[in-house]
Amino acid sequence: MTVSTPAGPATTAAAALASRWAARADEADRAGTLPADDIVDLHASGYLRLPLPVDRGGLGAGLESVVQAQWNAAGGSAASALVAAMTLMLVGHARDVDAWADERERIFGLVERGALLNAVASEPALGSPSRGGLPATELRRDGGALTLHGHKTWGTGGEHLTHVLVLARDGERAVQVLVPNHAAGVRWERTWGDGLSLRASESHDVRFEGVAVAERDLLRLRPGPKVRNVWFTLLVAATYLGSAIAARDALVAYARERVPSALGHPIAVLPGFRRDLGELQVALHAARATLLAAARAWDERREEGDAEIAKLVCVDAANRVTEGALRLAGGAALGSDLSLGRHFRDARAGFGHPPSADAVYQRQGGALVEAAAVAQAGAAPASGVGRGGDDGADITS
Repeated sequence: MTVSTPAGPATTAAAALASRWAARADEADRAGTLPADDIVDLHASGYLRLPLPVDRGGLGAGLESVVQAQWNAAGGSAASALVAAMTLMLVGHARDVDAWADERERIFGLVERGALLNAVASEPALGSPSRGGLPATELRRDGGALTLHGHKTWGTGGEHLTHVLVLARDGERAVQVLVPNHAAGVRWERTWGDGLSLRASESHDVRFEGVAVAERDLLRLRPGPKVRNVWFTLLVAATYLGSAIAARDALVAYARERVPSALGHPIAVLPGFRRDLGELQVALHAARATLLAAARAWDERREEGDAEIAKLVCVDAANRVTEGALRLAGGAALGSDLSLGRHFRDARAGFGHPPSADAVYQRQGGALVEAAAVAQAGAAPASGVGRGGDDGADITS
């Protein structure tokens, strides 16, 4: 099924949102806090409703439209855009994947009523669940009572969230538990704020200390083929691509205005500068094209195979471009006036999101070897060869 909406309304809303976020972004980065006004603006803009079905008050936007909006929003603040992406990816994945058919109306209803959501999965010992293993966070059963106990890291959005979707152990299986963020027993630890990247994202630790849970809060997925959360993968990619685009734009503006006294004209006219700037632009163009193609493949055919490649390409390009912008701006980049330092640091966070580069390279290389062996044997390739791997219908993958 093709789900699409013109990119225009989505990107227009995102650009306006980015402008408001950008005015606060550098101060928020220095303070290590997510501005409450960024969240107010996020809700007022209707941005979180982009993937909601039209009959639920949304635009019914497809992934291709939303990734374009996301890189525009991230140009204002990657930290605030990443917070928004967590809700967008939950809504989009629940809408598009059959396994979530029984739970999607609940997710839709929360967002329709103004919820801000995140799925918290990583833990101190487990790390990212994308590499396997059961979480230490667990459901405990005492008669008919259920309580949640555990410690999660990377809770992007922190106390600004209204609900968290918690990956937890229920016996020997993993389950998703929907928890109101301000329920008794939910305790946030302010562990974030002075790290390398995304200082204003409030990606704090959160502890669940005997949080009472109802059976209806355990989200039930329908059995069937496991599906990677392509919305997560591509929205993450778009976020860091947005940092790189903002760094490029800041560099161009600076180069057009900077007139060294010994030169007598803007550095933007120098052939060497233009050549190096063009190299950055080519990297951005290739990354953007790869990202849009992967999003379109999902919208039109529910193909997930190129999503991990797009994420890798975009994150690599974002890091290359933001570093290149620092080099070309010279000493001016060391100050905060151009925001190039923030964009450079924020882009580094892209390496931490799954799938990791080594996992992508191993899967892609293994797929080539397997396909060659199958071709030599004259048989059809196995299902999934060259695709993005089988990380499950888990909405946090």
